[in-house]
Order: sequence, then C-alpha cells, then structure tokens
Amino acid sequence: MAATAENLAKPRQADKMRGRESPMPDLPTGTVTFLLTDIERSTHLWEQHPEAMPGALARHDALIAEVVQQHGGAVVKSRGEGDSFFAVFARAVDAVVAARALQQVLHAESWPEGVVLRVRLAVHTGDAELREGDYYGAAVNRCARLRAIAFGGQILLSLATQELVRDHLPAGLALRDLGEHRLRDLVRPERVFQLDVPGVPTELRPLRSLEAFPTNLPVQLTSFIGRERELAEVKQLLEHHRLVTFTGAGGTGKSRLSLQVAADLLDAYPDGVWLVELAPLADPRLVPGAVAGVLGLREEAGRPLLSTLTDVLRTRALLLILDNCEHLISACAELAEALLRQSTQLRILASSREALGIAGEHPFRVPSLSLPDPRRLSSATPDLATALSQSEAVRLFIDRAVTIQPHFRVTNRNAPAVAQVCHRLDGIPLAIELAAARVKVLPVEQIASRLDDRFRLLTGGSRTALPRQQTLRALIDWSYDLLSEAERTLLRRLSVFVGGWTLEAAEAVCTGDGVDEHDVLELLTRLVDKSLALPEEHDGEARYRLPETVRQYARDRLLEAGEAAALGDRHLAYCLAFSEGAEPALWGSDQFAWLERLQSLVGSEDRRPEGTAEAALRLAGAVWLFWVWRGHFREGREWLEQALATTRGASVRSRAKALLGAGWLAGEQSEYARATSLLEESLALSRAARDPWATAHALGGLGLVALNQGHYERATVLHTESLELCRAMGGPMQIAAALYWLGDGALYQGHDA
Repeated sequence: MAATAENLAKPRQADKMRGRESPMPDLPTGTVTFLLTDIERSTHLWEQHPEAMPGALARHDALIAEVVQQHGGAVVKSRGEGDSFFAVFARAVDAVVAARALQQVLHAESWPEGVVLRVRLAVHTGDAELREGDYYGAAVNRCARLRAIAFGGQILLSLATQELVRDHLPAGLALRDLGEHRLRDLVRPERVFQLDVPGVPTELRPLRSLEAFPTNLPVQLTSFIGRERELAEVKQLLEHHRLVTFTGAGGTGKSRLSLQVAADLLDAYPDGVWLVELAPLADPRLVPGAVAGVLGLREEAGRPLLSTLTDVLRTRALLLILDNCEHLISACAELAEALLRQSTQLRILASSREALGIAGEHPFRVPSLSLPDPRRLSSATPDLATALSQSEAVRLFIDRAVTIQPHFRVTNRNAPAVAQVCHRLDGIPLAIELAAARVKVLPVEQIASRLDDRFRLLTGGSRTALPRQQTLRALIDWSYDLLSEAERTLLRRLSVFVGGWTLEAAEAVCTGDGVDEHDVLELLTRLVDKSLALPEEHDGEARYRLPETVRQYARDRLLEAGEAAALGDRHLAYCLAFSEGAEPALWGSDQFAWLERLQSLVGSEDRRPEGTAEAALRLAGAVWLFWVWRGHFREGREWLEQALATTRGASVRSRAKALLGAGWLAGEQSEYARATSLLEESLALSRAARDPWATAHALGGLGLVALNQGHYERATVLHTESLELCRAMGGPMQIAAALYWLGDGALYQGHDA
C-alpha cells in the first residue's frame, strides 16, 4: 500500500508493537488461526491526505497491536506489508473476538478530518510451518486470499474457522453465511462467513471474489506453490510493458504462473481477464477465431475477423492470456502486434517456449523452482525437513505427495532422497508432480534410485546434449514404465483425443485388445491419480485431457505400437456416431449443451479425423449447423469444401448434406452466387436421395439467399415448400424457422397485416 517518502524514512510506532524493538513472544505452532488486516483504498487516502495519514496510520497500528496482544495473539514479525497486519492466535475463538474488538475500536476512533480508515479483516485456521519467526504454507496464503475479497469494515471467516467457533461465540456475535466463493488462488471455492459486529455498520456488497469480475479463468484442482518473486516481478512488468511473454521449457509452469498472475490482477482490468488456450489448435489461421470465441465475438459477413477484434478491443481495458503459443508463434506474434497497435489499454501475457519477437515485447524466462541449498543439508543439520522446506521444489513435492498419500511426511531419514529427487528433476514442476505421484506405491528413496537409473545416460554425457525437453521425456518414460500394461495401453490410445474426452468416449474408442470396457473407469482413475490425465468439469459433465507433453509422448508410443491406424478408425467411427447423433439435437431445447460438446470434437483443425471420402462427407455434413450457429463460417467452409473435393465412392445422400452445409455457410458470408450453386446442387441430390430434411434445409437456405438479394417472391415460394416438408416431418424448431422467414418476406413486401 502507499506511503510517503517521509513516512517510510521514519520508524513507525507499530514497529515496537510488532517486535522490531522488543523480543518476539512465543508463537503457536501446529494448527493455528491467522488474522490478516488491510486498509481499504489506502493509496487514495495517502494521495488525498498526505499530511494527516502518518498520524492516522500510527494510531491504526497502535490500536491493532494493542487489541491483538489483549486477546492472546501475536503480531508476526516482518509480515506487515505497508498498512497491513499479520497476527496469529493459538485459539480460533480468540482470533474472532479480537477481530470484533478491532472493528469496534477502529469504528469508535476519532480520525483526522477527512480521513476514515476502513479496515478489512480475514480469519482462517489451518496448519502452517513456523520458521525463523515467520509462518509459511497454504493456510497463510488462503487467509490472504480471503482478505482480498473483503470490503472495509468487514470481517470474513473461512469454513475451517467457523466450524471451530460457531458453538463458542460470545453473546451478541453472529455469523452470516455468504455462500461459496472462488478465491484468487484458483483452487476449490471457500465457504465464507461474515462476522456481524454490534455497533459497526457493514454494507452488504458483493464480495470481490472471482465471480464479481469478468473472466473465464478456470478452477485449478491443485494449489499454487511458491513463485512469490516471479509474481511480484511480472505484475510490475505489466504496469510498464503491454506485452510480457513467459518463455521456458515445457513443464516449467508457464501456464500456471500466467493464471495466478491473471487472478491477482482482476481488479486492474475493468473489462476482464481472459484466457485463450491455444494448445489444441494446429492451424495458425484459427488463432484470431480462438480469441474472438473467448470474448464472445462472431465473424461478420464480408469483414476479416481481425478487423472485428481490433475494433472491439480498441477502447477496452483488459488482460489477454495467450497460452501455449510456441507451435503457432508467427500467428500469435502477428495477432498481438495488430491488437496492441490499435488498443492502448490492452495488455497481453503470453506463454511460449520462445519469445514472439515483436517490438515492445518483454520476454520473461520462467525459471525452475528453487532447489534445496546443499550447504544446509549436512548430516549435522538438526532439522533437515525444516531446512528443505525453504525450497519451492520441495514444497511442491510435499504438497502433491500429501494429496496422493495423506500420511506422507518428510523426515530426517527421507529428506536427502527428497532433495535428490528435486535436484535430479531440475526443479521442473511437471516432473516433480509426476514423481510425487509415486509416493502412493514407492518410498521416496526408491523413487530417487529409479530416477538415478533412468537418467544416468542423459546426465552422464555432454552438457550440450541435455535439452530440457529430453529431461521431460525421460521422466515420462520412467512414469510410463511404471504403469501396468493395461494402463499403458489406455494412455497410448487416449492420445487420439486432442481436445479432451468423456468417459463414454474413452469406452467407445479405447477398448478391446487388452482393455475391457468395464475397466476403463478404473484405469482412467489410476491415470488421473498418477497425474498423467487431468480431470475437468464442464457444465456438470466430467471431462478429461492429457497434458500436451504427455499426449505427444503417448502419441509416439501409439505409433511405435502399430496401433495408430486402428485407433484412428475407431476414433473416426465414434466421431461419426457422435456427430450424427448430435445433429437432430441441434434443433432441440438442449442446443447450447450440444454445441459445447461438439466444440471439443470439431473446434480446431487438429481435431479433424481422417478417413474415407464417405466418412469425411458424413462428418462434415452432420456438423454444418455447428459452424453456422457458432459463426465459424470460414473454418466450416474449409472443412466442407475439403471433404467435397474428394467424393469417389461417396453416397449421394452424404454429398448432398455436405453441399447443404457449404451453401449455408457461403450464404452467411454473403457469397450469394456460390451459395445458390451449392444449395441448388444439394437440393437436386437430396430429392434424388429422398432425404426430406436435407431437401427442406436446402429450400430454406435458397430462400434466405433470395430474401437477402431482394427476390421476395422467389423466397416466399421456397420457404413455403420448406415449411410444408417441415410440417410433414414434425420438427417444431424447423417449422418456427420457416414461418419466421416467410414473415420476413411478407414484411419486406409490405404485407405487415
């Protein structure tokens, strides 16, 4: 928070209270309760009242230190940042009563004229590590995140604290359940409670949780460990540079760091923080469409999508996260440069294995996690576990290991092995997480010895022959070799799903020859447990995906096993069945849900299955409506026209449907002559094939083309025939559409009665 130069130069009164000039009291250990405070809008107060703020802040500090001491707490040395306080209590109820007393004395205080200090407080209980007079761990970070969503005058409690104090609150105190809220650590939502304090008014405003900001940042299933220095540095960089690019080898945590920076900066961007995931894309031309899709923009007929993007973003203050740019680097560079030239308030945070290479870019190499200091790990070190925990790499290993095996602990006996694992894996987060997943079945000493055996060839040669990608590949080799044969088989086969999959899709595509359909759920669960597959939730439906590095590795293994062709056929068969099953649903009440499901199947070039001409036409013809309603006109036409280019052996019905989709999309792009040609051919083939739905849709498409060209009488004839077919087949949404278009034609002709 802000402070004047004069204020910073003088020792604050609270420094004595915080222990800087007096011995630090004994601090509680184990499960403790933290109380964190912060002054709302302190920067504004310093700017408006520079003369009054030093005295007001000194009084604020003295009041807090006194109340904390009176209630059996301790102000933690060195953790106060600017105007904030960090206090710890052995008992949760003491912390809550102290919080009440703090708000009461702060509210009753006579502040200088024009200066009103409104303080937000958060109270959270959990386990934390006490080291050299300071606390570390997830509980401390969680409390800070809870404080960040509060408003001045509020006291917020976590569920952990509420459960401890709810039956022991003094008379007159009440807790208000504010429901679940996503905090900015991006992990599980927190159940939040507000402590109502008699005599202290509190506005019922929405909390400043993730739900209060425009963003699409996803929930993370694991905690964010370390990176405090990088977080602070990158936030500072984004204040002065409009494009910051994270660079580094795969697995170093670029994507996760991007998400955490984004979450921390939500307040700074009124128009939102938006994540664009580029890993599934293979065609560079799809990059603008991916950005537009995230921002809810559609392609406009006769206008380049990039022009729409630059116009919309010209006046918006937002942060755009371009994740995984390396395989599309030229396209990402061109897009970033075009957007930044037109928008002065836009900031872009990109991640790539190399810099984008454009003017104004500030590359930021994401380092590996900090490693244990060998000088502090001698046999004479009394507490090796505590010494180790100062390393980010070790903290990550411990966190993930405890998630897998709750009883896992670092002891003086296994501490050297933990340090060896982290060193051998160069502090690479992905590698460490994969290693930690093995504590369920192997002691750390065995994990270390296996890594030593596996990496001997790679670490014993020339240093110039040690690219980090090879280190990751060696790690995945090691992880793969530890799988059962059935697990290996499933992992290989799952590589055909570029955009992720559902359990049903895995059961349909990956079974047979060693994997029974009834075993897929158990095998998939094991792969999730071992951090090789990642679970996600979309609108209440469980989905899974492989990290990109793992998927590429598994794809290589699939080719080596000679299974690629067979799995490609199964995948294509599944895609056909799924797409053709979805086709009627796109005209039903669950239209939006089915559009989302199809997105993962046909949402990028790299997801297009290969097969015969008949299969290509059937697939493209089944999903043409997806492209129409999602506004992906160019992408859809490319799919369809590529399929139409090779039609040897294809059925008349399949060709008719592909022509139908291509014609509709051409019409959406105002290419009416081309649309008419395609739709007329589709209409003739549909009638020949006796396909009433295709015939009705071809008539409807031709009617729209006529309508848009001002040929109202022709449009009326076409839509009337389409309506008759729709009524004969009983499609409510199709009937409604035909009637709507007939009404449009009548209106344009002046028949508005």
